[in-house]
Amino acid sequence: MSTAPQLVVHRDKELMAEAAAARLITKIVDAQASRGSASVVLTGGRNGNGLLAALAASSARDAIDWARLDLWWGDERFLPEGDPDRNVTQAKAALLDAVPLDPSRVHAMPASDGPYGSDVDAAAEAYAADLAKAATPESHGQVPTFDVLMLGVGPDTHVASLFPELPAVRETDRTVVGVHGAPKPPPTRVTLTLPAIRAAREVWLLAAGEDKAGAAAIALSGAGEIQAPAAGAYGRQRTLWLLDAAAASQLPRTLYPPASA
Repeated sequence: MSTAPQLVVHRDKELMAEAAAARLITKIVDAQASRGSASVVLTGGRNGNGLLAALAASSARDAIDWARLDLWWGDERFLPEGDPDRNVTQAKAALLDAVPLDPSRVHAMPASDGPYGSDVDAAAEAYAADLAKAATPESHGQVPTFDVLMLGVGPDTHVASLFPELPAVRETDRTVVGVHGAPKPPPTRVTLTLPAIRAAREVWLLAAGEDKAGAAAIALSGAGEIQAPAAGAYGRQRTLWLLDAAAASQLPRTLYPPASA
């Protein structure tokens, strides 16, 4: 069942990143207090990395028990290990190398020079198996019930590596798929599907900048998920759009309260 999106609009992208980082710290600490551990899905891109950098700079980051945190990824560029364009490489530089994580709980997607070689579909199947192994009887299907799953929204409304009209966004059974021929380089990627995304307790969609304004307006105006994948990303308990004023500039004010700006 979809949850109606809630919107929070910040003055600029820096404030958005800082506020989102503070929100994430609180969510992780609350989850660890109630369930013993927390599970978060990271996103790449400028907004995802901006949030991680803001979290690294926050004095409140030490409230998190980093050893009891599972990190997953929503998608990955199928490139060699350590490639600067890989989301996990950028996440390490922004935050992960600076905090005491348990390496066994950092679940990076396979690289193109890993055990599956250049077979992106085998890499996707392996990640799906890892997710299924981490699922519990209380989980919804073949993935853990993530506490927070974050997604950057592309100018074309793509989220993760689910691009408009391409096969991956139409997937209804598998939780992870290989992407061939993505319109944004590199063309070969691994991505969670909408069924996996919707298993999360909360889905946060991040959009900052004027180039995201059209995408936000389309996704929040009732567009279909095949044409606008961001419209199909929602959480079991909450769907939260975190925007800056530029990204919200084409939205009708009826969608968010004036005070949130």
